[in-house]
Amino acid sequence: MKAKILVVEDVKELADLVILYLSREGMESRHVETAEEALEVVEAWMPDLVILDINLPGMDGFEFLSVFRKKSACPVLIVSARTEDEDVIAGLGFGADEYVTKPFSPRVLSARVRALLRRAQESSQPDESEETVRFGPFTLSMASCVLRRGRDRVPLSAKEFEVLSYLAVNPGKPHPPEEIYNAVWKSAYGDLTTVAVYVQRLRKKIEEDPATPKYIETVFGMGYRFNQEGDAAQ
Repeated sequence: MKAKILVVEDVKELADLVILYLSREGMESRHVETAEEALEVVEAWMPDLVILDINLPGMDGFEFLSVFRKKSACPVLIVSARTEDEDVIAGLGFGADEYVTKPFSPRVLSARVRALLRRAQESSQPDESEETVRFGPFTLSMASCVLRRGRDRVPLSAKEFEVLSYLAVNPGKPHPPEEIYNAVWKSAYGDLTTVAVYVQRLRKKIEEDPATPKYIETVFGMGYRFNQEGDAAQ
């Protein structure tokens, strides 16, 4: 099974053992010893699954999860020597998908990794009958109200999704703020700066450089235009 696995573990010997067994399954792994390093790696490498220890130097595993879950739906498997029910409940509550206690069988751990990857792959398969809009690495699924970057879910509020979907299904032409406000907030009256606020929020989530947007462009004096191809405005 081909997959990219990030191992966040401060005991190198244990991490090496896990990576050895994962490599036998055909998986590519990277190892970091701190949560701070892990956050840097996930931004650039985009792993398919994270194996996470809780007791880490600096930021612990729970703190990592609270930050990580705001930006990624990638499966997380906690491997920890902490066996109390409260720790397991906390780990799952912070967004882990599974909790394995130390000591563990590397073969069993590999099997759990495979199972989590299969589940994630199945849940990421779009319904072929569902209307979607694809732009760059993103897929916007209309019926399920979900935006994904690759297989990772991008967190959106309900109004952020509505603004993005309105622009995405009407690409290539500018839409005045009053038109967007009327369509999303169902009112012809209101503070039109609200539209600008939501556009800025969306740009922070989908644009490589929000200051120079490729997908949601500003057409001065006319409104906002969705550019599905993501070509920089000339």
